Amino acid sequence: MSITATIISILAGSYAFINSWGYIGIFLTSLITSAVVLPFPGFIMVFSFASVLNPFVLAFAAALGGAIGSLTSYLIGLGGKELLEKRYEHKLIEMRKTFKKYGSFLWIIVANLTPIPDNLMSAFCGIIRYDFKRYFLAMFIGKFIFALLISLAGYYSINWVVDYFNLESYFATLVV
Repeated sequence: MSITATIISILAGSYAFINSWGYIGIFLTSLITSAVVLPFPGFIMVFSFASVLNPFVLAFAAALGGAIGSLTSYLIGLGGKELLEKRYEHKLIEMRKTFKKYGSFLWIIVANLTPIPDNLMSAFCGIIRYDFKRYFLAMFIGKFIFALLISLAGYYSINWVVDYFNLESYFATLVV
């Protein structure tokens, strides 16, 4: 499948999804893609939704869904802590101190400023029993900043993407 066909497929599916679900749809998409590692990156939906929905509200919905979805990995880390603690208790204590010493809150935010899945960071925070409220707040802030950048990029450039790949005629057939 060519890159143009892939983009058409994603944008067409997004367009139909937007009409049906709106902000709730992006919340659910972010929740699901953050809860498990899927081969579909949710930020593509944020990019394409931004042409129709308010980019700030869209970023909020995506960040909230993503932060809640990431709790799955955090809870898995909490559960795995007992298994690891028996064998590596000293190392875990050392890792926790180091993580807190070098700005753990900021590192959680930074880890969410990329499209790379954050499941490992979430599991690690669970393993070291990082404060839940601070974890969730940092996760939300990082996801919000990332979603806002992506939604603003989509808001200001989606017309360019449609023109560049000559997608206008394709979307005209969807509307009719």
